[in-house]
Amino acid sequence: MDLNADFEQPVAVHAGELEWRASPMPGVSRRMLDRIGDEVARATSIVRYDAGSAFSAHTHGGGEEFFVLEGVFQDEHGDYPAGTYVRNPPGSSHTPASKDGCVIFVKLWQFDPADKSHVIVDTNKAAPVPHRDRPGVCVLPLFADDHEDVRVEHWEPDAEVGVDVAGGAELLVLDGSLRHGDEIFGRNGWIRLPVGARLQAVAGAQGARVLVKTGHLREVTAPTGG
Repeated sequence: MDLNADFEQPVAVHAGELEWRASPMPGVSRRMLDRIGDEVARATSIVRYDAGSAFSAHTHGGGEEFFVLEGVFQDEHGDYPAGTYVRNPPGSSHTPASKDGCVIFVKLWQFDPADKSHVIVDTNKAAPVPHRDRPGVCVLPLFADDHEDVRVEHWEPDAEVGVDVAGGAELLVLDGSLRHGDEIFGRNGWIRLPVGARLQAVAGAQGARVLVKTGHLREVTAPTGG
């Protein structure tokens, strides 16, 4: 399957309006945002676990990155409440589940092969700091290396946010709203901008909390194995 697979084009999706599609595991469904491949895929999705559901044990050949949007995600390594950011590097494995149900934003097969960083950040326990060059924006760093930068940004009400994204960018609205172009994006609104683009957005009247990832679209590859 190829979905929004031309990474030279901008993409904007009101993900909260998409239909939930069943996964191979009972009780686990997803809203697909971009995808190259079938069940082994370079993929960006919002995934819902019904209460008591689980995925079978598996290894992440290309790594897994996720942010818990609702509920509590669980595996044999611990519990991850809403607001938790996790990076499971290539070669890591686990058995994901959710006792009471959860929703996560997840990216698969998008790691640099040399990236072995395992990261867990509970954003509920850390405070964002004002960005020195962008008025109205506070930033909570999650991960950064030579290939990408991942962070949660808090935009003040009506803040005008403009920044060049030389390596491309993705934004997921966590709370509040923003205007990009002629559209208003509320919770779970997702925007992908290609290499060389410029983000030009305005926060809504209640502000916005946005998961932002930049720099990672310079080179896009598909999975090479299971």
